[in-house]
Order: sequence, then C-alpha cells, then structure tokens
Amino acid sequence: RMKRYVFRRTQDGIHIIHLGKTWEKLMVAARVIVCIENPSDIIVASQRPYGSRAVLKFSQYTGANAMAGRWMPGTLTNQITTKYLEPRLLIVTDPRTDSQALKEASYANIPVIALCDTDSPLENVDIAIPSNNKGKESIALLYWLLAREVQYLRG
Repeated sequence: RMKRYVFRRTQDGIHIIHLGKTWEKLMVAARVIVCIENPSDIIVASQRPYGSRAVLKFSQYTGANAMAGRWMPGTLTNQITTKYLEPRLLIVTDPRTDSQALKEASYANIPVIALCDTDSPLENVDIAIPSNNKGKESIALLYWLLAREVQYLRG
C-alpha cells in the first residue's frame, strides 16, 4: 500500500521515500488541522519513546492535546472513565505501535493522520504521511514542519 510513496529501493533492500509526496501530504495534513476551529479538539498520540518529546512540543505550539506514552484503552470509546475524550482529529506517530488508538478512532468515526513508514499498516488511516518514523530526528523534523505550516496557515 505504501508502494506509491517509494522513490526507489537500494541494493540492500532499503526503500527511499519520495520527498515530494511527503511534502504534499504534510501540506494536506496541515490544512486539515487548521480547519478544526478549536485546537484542543485534536489529540496527538505517540507510544514511541522518540516521538514523545516531538508530540509534546507540537502540542505546545499548536494547542493540541498531547498523549505521549501509554495509550489508555477506552480513551475514545468508554464514556464511564475519567480519561474519556471526544476529539475531532487524531494524529499518531506510528500506526503499528499506536494500533489501539487507531482501532478506537475507527469505532468513534474520528479521522486519523499518521506518520507511516514503508512497512506500516494503512487500515483506519485517513491521511498517511510517508516518512521514516523510526528515528527521533525524522519524527521531530516532521512534527516541526507540520507545526510550522499550521502556524503559518493560521496566521
């Protein structure tokens, strides 16, 4: 499914992602984020240790809710819990590690933006941003670009 975002494959089997398509998807995601009037209706989730700081910084600059660390099951589906939230948008760092958040978002009909590597599952992901979501510099750069573009579009 991510084949259309791969520029080419190296001799040792490493996929090179097409940066132009990554940039296009980042711009689409930024427009979607700006369309939501109340920034606190956006949840940014990351269970990856490298994604935690990036998520916290992104939410600081855009006004979104950060959920770094463990995702509490039932956050989007169980109304009884104190952690229950009804966001308008969910942003995840990795669809594989944040699969619980993706599953709950699909039950609650919440659109999802995800940073996807070439091996990521795309089920329940609405906007996939093709990127390397394994390294901390890569994750940080993508969240920085997204935050910068959101702030630019908001004025």
